[in-house]
Amino acid sequence: MQRRSFLKTSVLGAAALSGLSSSIYAAGQEKTYRVGLIGAGWYGKNDLFRLLQVTNAEVAGICDVDSQMLEQAIEMTAVRQKSGNKPKGYGDFREMLKAEPFDIVLVGTPDHWHALAMTEAVKAGADVYVQKPVGVDFTEGEAMVAAARKYNKIVQVGTQRRSTPHLLDAKKQIIEEGKLGKISHVDVVCFYHMRAKDKPVEAKVPPNLDYDMWVGPAPKIDYQPLMHPKRWRSFMEFSNGIMGDMCVHFLDYTRFVLDLGWPKKISASGGIFVDKASVANIPDTQSALFEYDELTVNWTMRSWGAAADKDYPWGATFYGNKGTLKTSVNSWDFIPVGGGGKAARGTAVVEELTEHEKTEPGLEKPVTVATREHHRNFIKAVESRELPVADILQGHISSSTCILGNLAMQVGRTLTLDPKTGHPIGDDEATQLLTRPYRSPWVHPTAEMF
Repeated sequence: MQRRSFLKTSVLGAAALSGLSSSIYAAGQEKTYRVGLIGAGWYGKNDLFRLLQVTNAEVAGICDVDSQMLEQAIEMTAVRQKSGNKPKGYGDFREMLKAEPFDIVLVGTPDHWHALAMTEAVKAGADVYVQKPVGVDFTEGEAMVAAARKYNKIVQVGTQRRSTPHLLDAKKQIIEEGKLGKISHVDVVCFYHMRAKDKPVEAKVPPNLDYDMWVGPAPKIDYQPLMHPKRWRSFMEFSNGIMGDMCVHFLDYTRFVLDLGWPKKISASGGIFVDKASVANIPDTQSALFEYDELTVNWTMRSWGAAADKDYPWGATFYGNKGTLKTSVNSWDFIPVGGGGKAARGTAVVEELTEHEKTEPGLEKPVTVATREHHRNFIKAVESRELPVADILQGHISSSTCILGNLAMQVGRTLTLDPKTGHPIGDDEATQLLTRPYRSPWVHPTAEMF
């Protein structure tokens, strides 16, 4: 199912990586990875602390443009790593990469910084774990794939549904066993009320935040208090809205379990229909249709009203001619058609929290195990030099499919895609929108640069 469109690139990438041994250590020899973190907010720390739980690591540097957030991350890291050492703090990731030799760099910045941080980190010699979506525009994703391949570096994307134990069980027990029959439709939904409802206010940038650096290559709009931390995704200047945040997870899981590449066509509609008073400029209502061979994947989002299924407010539902499979971060349910077969259910694996996790701000309990497993897969790839389960190419396809969904809504027409590259065919306007302008003096990375 369109697997050939990206399989060749994956194989070539694996071949390039397999000959390297810089991070491989002999059997029985314990290696400690020197780790750096770029972006020490909520999920940056979440990823760093899960990594520390699954491998031997010494966090040598942490970078953030918020001095208070940086200091908090340094203190929290010191009590969690074996050495007890405080990592060095930096306000500019370029200075951190110059000052420290890293085996691994984690990128947990807002979306508009992912591409520059990741490409600079692989150039500096590090393997990278970068949060999803891989970037804010299509061209960034292409550049990130090219950089990873040129410098022969492992890059894992934080789409941890590929490593979620109960969702892997659903893949094996239901989909791979053929219990759904022929799957011809998937609904991916998010009905969480995630969009900021704050009205615009006049506010000064807090003294602890370097706002100019925080904005970086994005358009420098007036500062709003809700931008930092966390709710910057309410602005299209720094993100791709809820499509880029939430659709990418279960669209990626759908692609993973059904072995899908680029869709053939994408159409979308939506806008700000309900909450018009908020300073947020992302849609509050959206639908998108991704068309594959004899399969449609439909994305539906509302940041208002009730969920269509209270038990599955965010997830993917697979429809086959023999049954239906509902999936979420908490559970899965198989419902056979017409009484054929037996209904089945699985739930998320939940482990007892560590003492540090009990006091960790914003800990996502249902996905803690999945995130740890995703980092284990990353470290395994670092050691073997084989592509990880969420390799940057896969992250680019899933992230950029969502980006194209937003672009289809923007131009108001269906996009037909090149099956090898994902580029729109015969649509000059949409093609121009694949690259967002960068604010000077930042230079937009492209695949040709690598």
